[in-house]
Amino acid sequence: MPRSLHWSVMNWELDRPFETTNGLKVEIRPRGVDAPEASRRARFDKLSARGKDDGMREVVDGVIEIPIAYVHAYAVVVDDGVVLVDTGLPGRADKVVRAIEEARRRIGEVHTILLTHWHPDHVGGVAELRRRSGARIVAHAGDASRISGAKPRPRSRFMRVVGAVMSAPEPVPVDETLTADGPISVPGFTAFHTPGHTAGHASFLLDRAGGVLFAGDAARSRRTGRIQRGPKMVTEDSEAESASISRLADLKFDAAVFGHGRAISHDAAQRFREFAAQG
Repeated sequence: MPRSLHWSVMNWELDRPFETTNGLKVEIRPRGVDAPEASRRARFDKLSARGKDDGMREVVDGVIEIPIAYVHAYAVVVDDGVVLVDTGLPGRADKVVRAIEEARRRIGEVHTILLTHWHPDHVGGVAELRRRSGARIVAHAGDASRISGAKPRPRSRFMRVVGAVMSAPEPVPVDETLTADGPISVPGFTAFHTPGHTAGHASFLLDRAGGVLFAGDAARSRRTGRIQRGPKMVTEDSEAESASISRLADLKFDAAVFGHGRAISHDAAQRFREFAAQG
């Protein structure tokens, strides 16, 4: 098998290539960008095993963005411990643990893991982090069976490529299955079903600092802070995705964070409204 792999994705902006758990180096870059330019724009910052910051940052008070190669997970410090939103790639649980320790907390204080959807770059570390923390897992009913392993994951062409370069996530039971919009078991969090990227995609709104939207992959942001859709090749239903973005635009929040793309710290709802107005 070749030791490197590349494929092009329309309108998908990523910060860096990444190295898989089996040693393959993968670079996903916008179609039409030549390899040398993409390499200059997206230098690979190898994840350190020494516990340094590695780009982690506090977006708003107590909301810590954890970059894991090309995807983000989030740690949210709450009154009774820590809540994680997604867990990143397989084999990278240690980076999430380091982020929690940077926040002067311990992995044992993580009591809940909120999952936005079943894709392996979002649930890759959930099993290991659950083992270390004993956390409860929360996900929408539409994706819960794929997270738990009760239902096989779809084998689209793109997912077959992903399977060739990335370890399959270990299934985990879902302790709280969401079936309707509204408050969840974690005080301050409200869940919204935002299908499109996957059938059971969920976004979460935190009642803090004017509202913090955890969009997951329901949308993403460009480097300029403008909102955009996800790549069609990893979106199950484009029409549902557009409807979900419009629905998020009706909510009240000041900040928004994403699975992919730059966090928006202020006036994020306005950015969503501007995108939705484009039709």
